[in-house]
Amino acid sequence: MTFVSQGNGPTRVSLVATYELGRQPFGIASPAAWLKEAGVEVITNDLSRQELRPEVLNSDLIAFHLPMHTATRLALPVIRRVRALAPRARLCAYGLYAGLNAAVLRDLGVEYVLGGEFEGELVKLACGHGGRKTASSAEGIQPRLRFRVPDRTGLPGLEKYASLQMPCGDRRVVGYTEASRGCKHRCRHCPIVPIYDGQFRVVPREVVIADIRSQVEAGAQHITFGDPDFFNGIGHAINLVREVNEEFPELTYDVTIKVEHLRRYEDKLNILRDTGCVFVVSAVESIDDDVLMKLEKGHTEADFEQVVSLCREIGLTLSPTFIPFTPWTTLRDYFELLQTIDRLELVEQVSPVQLTLRLLIPERSQLLDLIANDFGAWLSPFDRERLVYPWRHLDARVDRLQEGVTELVGKQLNIARTQMFEQIWKLAACELGEFGQPRTPVTPSRATVAYLNEPWYC
Repeated sequence: MTFVSQGNGPTRVSLVATYELGRQPFGIASPAAWLKEAGVEVITNDLSRQELRPEVLNSDLIAFHLPMHTATRLALPVIRRVRALAPRARLCAYGLYAGLNAAVLRDLGVEYVLGGEFEGELVKLACGHGGRKTASSAEGIQPRLRFRVPDRTGLPGLEKYASLQMPCGDRRVVGYTEASRGCKHRCRHCPIVPIYDGQFRVVPREVVIADIRSQVEAGAQHITFGDPDFFNGIGHAINLVREVNEEFPELTYDVTIKVEHLRRYEDKLNILRDTGCVFVVSAVESIDDDVLMKLEKGHTEADFEQVVSLCREIGLTLSPTFIPFTPWTTLRDYFELLQTIDRLELVEQVSPVQLTLRLLIPERSQLLDLIANDFGAWLSPFDRERLVYPWRHLDARVDRLQEGVTELVGKQLNIARTQMFEQIWKLAACELGEFGQPRTPVTPSRATVAYLNEPWYC
């Protein structure tokens, strides 16, 4: 069945992405399958790899995928441009950060804002059944969808995106999929929480495997599972990687798992190793137990160190991520983080950009509950261009160090991690003064580890 637009032809929908961490945008491929199934003409446009396509401006509905903070900031000037060039088109924004920034988007002329489970609502809009300016999936109970296999037709090939750098020097073509959505946990700083609020959705194994199969046929040698926490559904996850490994024994993959779950399911980690997992990303965020409690991360510094030991013992690479600069971080705290990374021989396993990151406080953040009683004096009003509540540290030296480390890393994105770590250490030691001890180089347990060559994270 073909649905007709207000013009003379079938409805044309353009799906536009600005940035998805250097990977082929799943947030375009998934709704594209739904829309095509409904008889809708679909135009795809990944602005991280393509110019704005002229066909986009001739669409009935132009929908922007906003899964993260960087993508949303990049989208704002594009939305303004598209609104000016295509005044008759209906504009839509969908994804986690669409729901968080609905007011800003509507002021730019975006008529429809969709949150986490957006595919079905996009079909309704394309087929003329979406009368509400803010659709139901932007907040509240997320609908349960019958997932389709994503359709990547029209997107740049996988070889155009970030690749996996192997220890031997080889590079592997990377694909991306999702085995689940939402998250059972409620970490205060996480953008998933305001949209899903603990809701969790499993994608059927046959859909995930069909998606992986199509990407392998397109050249993928490695798959990133983009689930917020791959072990939220432990049985689903383990059965999935076993089945994928059986069909594609040469395929490698990476996953993201909370420290809490790495400890709870430590008996399953050898299964990841044996089925081709080359590294596990884990959002450690901090080694300060007070900060971890404020963020409601569900683990302690001791838990993190135990996970490091466990993963090293079984030969599974752990790739920790951090938010080293928070309103509660002191200069000494930052230096202790560097010392801990060094002591645990994790220098090669921590991307330098992880040592620059500053806590983001977006609209509707669960952190806002803490502000009035904790660090409200340091918080500025919401910035509609930066899409955050800016904050400054009471100790200006901390902000100065964050700016210095960011500039240092930004100018040398391709330098070896050990060299960059040494420079960051010296900068932090200089800022700390007499308490900044010189570093005694420690030879890491591995010369190099596998990593994705896309440097940014959020």
